[in-house]
Amino acid sequence: EGSFGFNDYKSGTPGEYGWKVLTSSDPAEKTKKLKAELANGRLAMMAIIGMFFQDGLTGSAWGDWTLYTASPLRFFGGGSSSYKSFDPATELGVQEPIGFWDPLGFTKGNDEAAFKRRRSVELKHGRVCMAACMGYITPQYYKFPGFLSPSLGVKFSDVPNGLAAFSKVPALGWVQIIFFAGIVEGSFGFNDYKSGTPGEYGWKVLTSSDPAEKTKKLKAELANGRLAMMAIIGMFFQDGLTGSAWGDWTLYTASPLRFFGGGSSSYKSFDPATELGVQEPIGFWDPLGFTKGNDEAAFKRRRSVELKHGRVCMAACMGYITPQYY
Repeated sequence: EGSFGFNDYKSGTPGEYGWKVLTSSDPAEKTKKLKAELANGRLAMMAIIGMFFQDGLTGSAWGDWTLYTASPLRFFGGGSSSYKSFDPATELGVQEPIGFWDPLGFTKGNDEAAFKRRRSVELKHGRVCMAACMGYITPQYYKFPGFLSPSLGVKFSDVPNGLAAFSKVPALGWVQIIFFAGIVEGSFGFNDYKSGTPGEYGWKVLTSSDPAEKTKKLKAELANGRLAMMAIIGMFFQDGLTGSAWGDWTLYTASPLRFFGGGSSSYKSFDPATELGVQEPIGFWDPLGFTKGNDEAAFKRRRSVELKHGRVCMAACMGYITPQYY
């Protein structure tokens, strides 16, 4: 600290101390390396905190969570004499790397009926969302030939992808969709969790007679359904904001994170959104408004601190990883 000083951002480029080992004389290559340093430093700052956290809780540098006996998410019984007849932490869906995860305590009372009802709902939502995700993806590559509505002259090829498709479906089409959904619900019922296994409707196409293989597939369905529920909300979000099913963020002109000027006449002499570190897929990201005033000196001071912390954390991460092997 004493050798390199604290004023690099005042007298020159933040983080520039004259150490040329990893740099380049080619401007494009140098920019690429500087961007990589920022990105890796940001990742390292998050990573080292995670390493500290799991080490502190488990006493193991790599987080052996079986050692964290005080975990509020730890399952209730197991081999102990206090083992309960129904333990949600032994049900399907408790999978690595998270394990048993119920931060809101929905299963706290060990109510088996309530658990099965929620599991039924989870499976149903997951299945619908997996189909919905495919409904977003498939039309990008293939659409049915012919007419969606011959009487109105609407072809399948006329229907855009994503939320914009809602405006193209005729009213009678919506009636058919809702009627079909009602038939499906009515045929299979709503009480699967009361009378048997949640989500079990007798459809055996993708299942297996081998218990281990069946359990594996049921676990995969839960995991994929959970991912799909998150994914479809993300697709709706970016579609709604950008008007593009796959999220063309250049169309989101109202974004509070959008950079200030560019080619416009109101372009400011210093624009943080044009500095190094503004990278895909996030772009310019400053939700707390640190750069709102376009203060170049304040920006450079923060950039200097960011680089320093990033470099320290990259070294710290290597300090955690290397002793595991050498």
